[in-house]
Amino acid sequence: MPHQFIARLFLALTLIIGTVAPVHAEEGSTSIFRDALGRLMGSKEPNGTVQNDKSQPAQAEVSPQVPSSAEEIRLSFSPVVKKVADSVVNVYGVRRQREARSPFAGDPFFERFFGQMPQSRRGNSSLGSGVIATEDGIVLTNNHVIANMDDVKIALADGREFECDIVLADEKSDLAVLKVRDKAAKFQPIVIGDSDAVAVGDLVLAIGNPFGVGQTVTMGIVSAVSRTLAGVNDYNFFIQTDASINPGNSGGALVDMNGRLIGINTMIYSRSGGSVGIGYAVPSNMTRVVLNSAQTGNKVLRPWLGASFQPVSAEIAESLGLDRPRGALVTAIADKSPARDAGLQPGDIVLALEGNAIEHPDALGYRLDTAGIGAKIDMTVLSRGREKSVELTLLSPPESVPREEIELPQQSVLWGAKIANLSPAVAQEVGLQSAQSGVVMMAVAPQSPAALNGMRKGDVVREINGVEITKTAELLEITTTRTRAWQFVVERGGRTLVFERNGGFFRQLVR
Repeated sequence: MPHQFIARLFLALTLIIGTVAPVHAEEGSTSIFRDALGRLMGSKEPNGTVQNDKSQPAQAEVSPQVPSSAEEIRLSFSPVVKKVADSVVNVYGVRRQREARSPFAGDPFFERFFGQMPQSRRGNSSLGSGVIATEDGIVLTNNHVIANMDDVKIALADGREFECDIVLADEKSDLAVLKVRDKAAKFQPIVIGDSDAVAVGDLVLAIGNPFGVGQTVTMGIVSAVSRTLAGVNDYNFFIQTDASINPGNSGGALVDMNGRLIGINTMIYSRSGGSVGIGYAVPSNMTRVVLNSAQTGNKVLRPWLGASFQPVSAEIAESLGLDRPRGALVTAIADKSPARDAGLQPGDIVLALEGNAIEHPDALGYRLDTAGIGAKIDMTVLSRGREKSVELTLLSPPESVPREEIELPQQSVLWGAKIANLSPAVAQEVGLQSAQSGVVMMAVAPQSPAALNGMRKGDVVREINGVEITKTAELLEITTTRTRAWQFVVERGGRTLVFERNGGFFRQLVR
């Protein structure tokens, strides 16, 4: 039947029904012409539902559905938000610049008429988020939020502000612990969940202070777990989510639908600076390690295995009969170490730890640190073509030689550096896998002579001007001698680098 005829007939039926039916019977009149039109079209039953007519495809109009019950109307994430909102805070940090002496200081004329000139001023500020972990005011945030900051304070959702001390700042995990100075204040702590129980597809909420607009909540799902992202922290082990995370969200909470903390929002992948649906959070199980360490000292205590690892390449996987590149390949074993006692050998591949698959060395480091010192662990290892189970106990890294830490003086050509004798404990502090003998750079001040001569934190100094360096006293002595030409041989990231300085001339070589 032509569509033009149907339209005209529909209009006629509408006019007829409108003159016959009572005005107040809107539903009755509507059902009459709807059923009539349905019968004419042959595609709908009197109630308006689509028939199963296989002769031509049904073209039912899809319309939005409204809640059909009071229970559906009340469906909301607000109960979760109310549960955790008071546990998420804004974190403000200010770095105080060095005192700047006024050019008129000490001049009686200017001081008489203008008074004392200001001697210090505020430096760069930082804005992020944090999570209250205990009732007495222990707060978790990102290390990069408070790095190099002197004055740190938090602001609660209700507007109250509190000054804080930095208890612990851990660069390796990019986490930091703050403590509210007001001992009388009480807070609502968040419940820390098990990040190992998180699965791809789980609904999550991200709560923080993006762009400084105030506490904001966004919703998404878990896009990936144990995601690798180089250059953020030394673990490269993150929960990935599409919940919007923007600048200022760093240090905020990623929570599940029970209001439990499953991660600390850390960064995003973005080309514009705004959220594109790829955000990363440090798993909550790592926050437990940092919190426990804060109770015992100002640094994170991590176990020592006494082995070095590298990723398994496609070529290595094929040569060993692995179905794909996975695991952590053992490259070196330290003497008198848990790895040596357990029978690990160079060439072995660690495939799992306590039943958790190890895809790369970063995952192994994360699993070892969350296991903790003193833990007895079961490790699945591929050794000489056969899988075996290895049990070992994780120990604290020993300080096998006295560190003899020295801050090099201004008379040294490497002024601005802090050095120490290398040991397993010292190696862990600077992020080195292996702990051979030598002298290591514990810290290097920016724009210092040490930095300008090529030194970086974690560099192991092997030679200076052809003289082998084995302890800090030797390095101090040789760098305080007067000479114009210098040659430094350092070990960095498995490579040997040579830095040469002759007055204003400087160059870098790779051996």
